[in-house]
Amino acid sequence: MLSARPRRVRRPLRRLNGADVQPLSRRIVAEALGSGILVATVVGSGIMAERLAGGNLAIALLGNTIATGAILVVLITILGPVSGAHFNPAVSMVFAARRELSWFELGPYVVAQCLGAVAGAALAHLMFDLAPIMIGTQARTGASQWLAEVVATFALVLTILGGLRFAPSAVPWLVGLVITAAYWFTASTSFANPAVTLARGFTTTFAGIALGDVPGFVIAQLIGAALAMAVAGILYPAATAPAARAQPAE
Repeated sequence: MLSARPRRVRRPLRRLNGADVQPLSRRIVAEALGSGILVATVVGSGIMAERLAGGNLAIALLGNTIATGAILVVLITILGPVSGAHFNPAVSMVFAARRELSWFELGPYVVAQCLGAVAGAALAHLMFDLAPIMIGTQARTGASQWLAEVVATFALVLTILGGLRFAPSAVPWLVGLVITAAYWFTASTSFANPAVTLARGFTTTFAGIALGDVPGFVIAQLIGAALAMAVAGILYPAATAPAARAQPAE
């Protein structure tokens, strides 16, 4: 007697809210657009907050935080059904590793996210009458900063995986809230996204990071994402379909 192995059933992020899988070209546009608007919000709100805060960095960070958390809720709600609303290479890599995004699709996703993010930074600069590209100079490095990025990305990815498992419709709010919180409880103010980190390496404004410090942040983010995926495998074991009826050996 032979019995089939239980089939692993997972909910792909790209089918958030039960939407049909869209053509790759449409998903790539959504990922680029979402990443661009996200970074334009992060950088633009940082510029506005710093100009209006009168030197009070806490108030500036608060303004930056509120805008970022709010736009994440909006973008994931409107673009999640199209592409999954990753906007983050670390998230896309996790879903590729979980076989919920093909490795063939991963490359275009990451390229679209990075290009869209850099374009978003340039757009924010132009809206505030600044040069479109400025090489970042704000030092953000060291063990504490890297640990903060591990923690921030871990929290983000675990939130996404847990949300998709138990409350898919709440994912936009869950992501917005976890990033809002992480802005304040992490020393790095929660970049938690390689594409956003790269884009913030091309601004000298409030949200910037020295371009040379970007690799350290990206490595920490990928470590955090991998740890979250491992922990999620323990906390949220994949559902299994009923075993197929045993068939006699021929």
